[in-house]
Amino acid sequence: MQITFKNNIKDLPKETLFISVGAKNQDEVIKEGGIKTLYLKCDEAEKMNLRKLYLLVRKMVLVAKGAKADKIALNFKDFKFSNIKLTDIELGEIIGSQLDFANYEFVEYKTPPKEGFCFIKEIFILNATKETEKAILKGNIIAGEVNKTRSLSNMPGGDMTPSILAQKAKVAMKGLPVKVTVLGEKEMEKQKMLAITSVGQGSDEESKFIIMEYNGGSKKEKPIVLVGKGVTFDTGGINLKPSNSLLGMNMDMSGGAAVIHTIALAAKMKLKKNIIGLIPSVENMASGKSYRPGDVIRSMSGQTIEVLNTDAEGRVILADALTYAQKYNPEVVIDVATLTGAAMVALGERASAIFTDDDDLAKKVEKVGEITGDYVWRLPMWEEYENEIKGSIGDFTNVHNKDSRYGGAIYGAIFLHQFIKGHKWVHIDMAPRMVAMAGENLALGATGSPVRLLYKFIEEYK
Repeated sequence: MQITFKNNIKDLPKETLFISVGAKNQDEVIKEGGIKTLYLKCDEAEKMNLRKLYLLVRKMVLVAKGAKADKIALNFKDFKFSNIKLTDIELGEIIGSQLDFANYEFVEYKTPPKEGFCFIKEIFILNATKETEKAILKGNIIAGEVNKTRSLSNMPGGDMTPSILAQKAKVAMKGLPVKVTVLGEKEMEKQKMLAITSVGQGSDEESKFIIMEYNGGSKKEKPIVLVGKGVTFDTGGINLKPSNSLLGMNMDMSGGAAVIHTIALAAKMKLKKNIIGLIPSVENMASGKSYRPGDVIRSMSGQTIEVLNTDAEGRVILADALTYAQKYNPEVVIDVATLTGAAMVALGERASAIFTDDDDLAKKVEKVGEITGDYVWRLPMWEEYENEIKGSIGDFTNVHNKDSRYGGAIYGAIFLHQFIKGHKWVHIDMAPRMVAMAGENLALGATGSPVRLLYKFIEEYK
């Protein structure tokens, strides 16, 4: 999508669809005086809020695509609502990101129709200042990396193995000052990362540990470490998932995809920060070589994990990744994972669950989530919960030790906390935001969450 800035509606090409916001009681396309105008319905100004603003920008793109337009124009001033407290620069970044965000659709496996796929190819924006123009273009770059994240997550499991994910990470960093290192199973075994290799041993595909290092800050500056779950397909292992739960498990590497493109984005924007990305990547498959319920695994930390359910594999591989993260003496560690269906039970599909024992850190993440549209909600992580993951023959169980169906998202977070205690840390259970839901004005499939949140957090972190 190309973004062009104009001063006057008269400067627009004749085939451009001009969009006027809030002028009619319904969405309507009218041709007046040789100009085709889409009148886009929205709430009264006093009812508008930031969440509705995101939806409005996306809706504009979807309605225009429905009208078969490939060139559209909008007036920047139409999106300034007095009760939404945003600077023009903040508004510009939102508009720039949401335009391309809504224009995206995963069509790689579809046969193109004769007329081609319907995408907006060019957008003309009127009445934007030079500073606002920069913000809009910045938002467009952010959306580009979010959409690449979505494409990675949407790839079928047969075309997205741990080796392919590692290769995609290298491709994403091509031409950028980011060092990419990939450890295979032998290298991980030498590092005693047996939690990762144990989960992946049931697959014919070799497990990988992807390391990305971007040093944009000073040498003395402690890095922010991002850890992303990279399960490229999750059958549940010996605790096999039911058939209707297997569809979509190609997306169980969405946390890893988000980490890859957050670091690529930070490098493209030349952030003056040091950032490390770590992705443990495996296939969790059921075979004669699979790890078993009842197995006890000694993790890289030296602590043992008593496996009560092989379908709680994400937290097992993240345990080694969180231990590895401590090698960097990090300023803060954020892990991102499609960890539990329990997070969806708790929150629905509109926000990711976050966990941390640091109140200030939680507030920062919550604030950034509201600003970027990657919404989050904090759940408790009290010490008392640790009683329910104490093992009988190992140190910790990977699920509730009484086989309870309650509080699954919390126990996943409590388990992870055992491997990162003493460090600033946030766990983002993004399972609720893995795929778009009806009414979000987005294409079906992956949302690319929480790339926008991670990038803004890093950009503003002090």
